[in-house]
Amino acid sequence: MARRGDAFSVGDIGEALAIAHFRSTPGLPTLQPSPIGTKNVDCLSRDGDRYSIKTLWKANKTGTVYPDTDEKTKRLFEFLLVVRLTDQLALHSIVRFSWNQFLAARKWDRRMSAWYLTCSNATFGQGEILFDLKAASAVIGD
Repeated sequence: MARRGDAFSVGDIGEALAIAHFRSTPGLPTLQPSPIGTKNVDCLSRDGDRYSIKTLWKANKTGTVYPDTDEKTKRLFEFLLVVRLTDQLALHSIVRFSWNQFLAARKWDRRMSAWYLTCSNATFGQGEILFDLKAASAVIGD
């Protein structure tokens, strides 16, 4: 995988698929990866919006979002994208949460001392569905 330049983790795959979807979809901003090591931010839009991306594959909750150590209520990003993958690691869906939608839907992980989102219809219903494989297949006629 390293020789081919393929992504090493499920998170890397989700980020690459999200960036590609945003670049190929009219009406969505163009995203570019943020510098490596940027805390809680994976991509930036040309408008300066910060995006955190969490990828779900065979999981019931997203990875964690760590609060700022000095200012617990600090806004960490403008949008959070939840990218769900199929068993074949292809794009299943993308749900976008604004900061306020994230605040309303988040859960606290005491062990990790961080926030996460559950993988449920109730949670995803609070965000904006940007891509859904089932809906796309129905339009195409699969």
